[in-house]
Amino acid sequence: MTKVIIAGSGNAALCAGIAALENGADVLMLEKAGKDLAGGNTKYTAGAMRFAYTSGEDLLPLMRNANDPRLSNTEFGSYTVEKFTADLLGFNGGRPLSVEQETLISKSYETLKWLSSHEVKFEPIYSRQSFEKNGRHVFWGGLTLAAEHEGVGLFDQELAAFKRLGGEIRYKCAVTELITEAGEVTGVVTSTGESIRADAVILACGGFEANSELRKQHIGSEWDKAKVRGTPHNTGDGLVMASALGAQNYGFYAGCHATPMDLHMADYGNLDLGPAERKNYRKICYFLGVMLNANGERFVDEGINFRNYTYAQFGAAIMEQPGHFAWQIFDAKVLELLYGEYHFHDAHYVEADTLQALIPMLDGVDHAAAEKTLLAFNAAVDTSSTFDPTVLDGKGTQGLPLNKTNWAQRLDQGPFRAYPVTGGITFTYGGLKVDDTGAVQNNENAAIPGLYACGELVGGVFFNGYPGGSGLTSGAVFGRLAGNGAARSHR
Repeated sequence: MTKVIIAGSGNAALCAGIAALENGADVLMLEKAGKDLAGGNTKYTAGAMRFAYTSGEDLLPLMRNANDPRLSNTEFGSYTVEKFTADLLGFNGGRPLSVEQETLISKSYETLKWLSSHEVKFEPIYSRQSFEKNGRHVFWGGLTLAAEHEGVGLFDQELAAFKRLGGEIRYKCAVTELITEAGEVTGVVTSTGESIRADAVILACGGFEANSELRKQHIGSEWDKAKVRGTPHNTGDGLVMASALGAQNYGFYAGCHATPMDLHMADYGNLDLGPAERKNYRKICYFLGVMLNANGERFVDEGINFRNYTYAQFGAAIMEQPGHFAWQIFDAKVLELLYGEYHFHDAHYVEADTLQALIPMLDGVDHAAAEKTLLAFNAAVDTSSTFDPTVLDGKGTQGLPLNKTNWAQRLDQGPFRAYPVTGGITFTYGGLKVDDTGAVQNNENAAIPGLYACGELVGGVFFNGYPGGSGLTSGAVFGRLAGNGAARSHR
């Protein structure tokens, strides 16, 4: 029987473990954190997964409750392979699809069906991905399903499937060293001092987003100040260990997923909060208003696309502003459309009855410039078109140095609110080169025998941004590939 060791216990690791067990392997999962913080970044996510589908019928086998009475009154639309391809290309900076992206797209739906066969089920994201229109629930942006109870629910379901198949997990037992013999990986050394032999080792222990020095080295000097949305344990350990064996560093190391977050959140994510509360530090309704930096200027087109195509870029854009912060500004017309995170008891904001009264309350901002920017924005809004948040409505501004493309409405109805935000890093894009079995490649594009990787450690999947929900899907797709590959690696 093939002995497989997996470093990490998040979505990618668990998918790798489930796949390896399916193939008859003996699987031991080693987790750096204690039981309470196990699961890597998975527990901190909203649990949404992006995948190609042709109609709402394709979603029914994936759902926990296919008899939900709302389904008959819901328009899920479709999210085709062609649309998924176009969305990824939109973040590639002119690059063609990478091999890894092609794999992600082509295997996305089959991987969700595979998870469903292991009783990992999902539910429609009515609260964040749909608006009511003409009495119907209309989904937008190609993202439809998330795990029940979000990332924690996804972790719990996958862990249950892993254990049902006979997998073993040890907590507070990090992999600290890879054992090699004649160029082959033959086991690991753990933080408890134990040496464990294996036929294959799968690195599924995350990127380097929680390592401020590696962030500075690869992404930029300002990134040492970023908030970390998730686990403090993703410090690049797998990347460092693999690189020491000659693994090929691959992908876009200068890029990362970063989301607009409450400026006053803690430096790391907080699993003591429930799933609904954890997401309340995100601030991703900027498309309904405007964002100003310390110079009192807009710095992105807030309405260039649906927010699940822009938040990973805009979180990074905020980090590049003076002081690494911005203010999101809204008027009363959209307050009821703001997600619950904006009404969270711990949400930080200022409020005033007029714009003129609000502007002096924007700490750290050039107030005169801010007033000029907001008045110019109001004057530039196209009033001949109709606001519709369910589509790219084309209601923009005209004549500004930086126009807003969609959902532009005058800020003219009090009360007015402004929320201070910064960038919260979720995961890094640079990683390792793997082949179609998940085997880690060296600088000569040859496999390092016995070494596999998945999850955030796979480079080449994302570049200048990503469409929301792709990260968990990527983890599942490449986790399954690595698990299959490792289980079949008899030596």
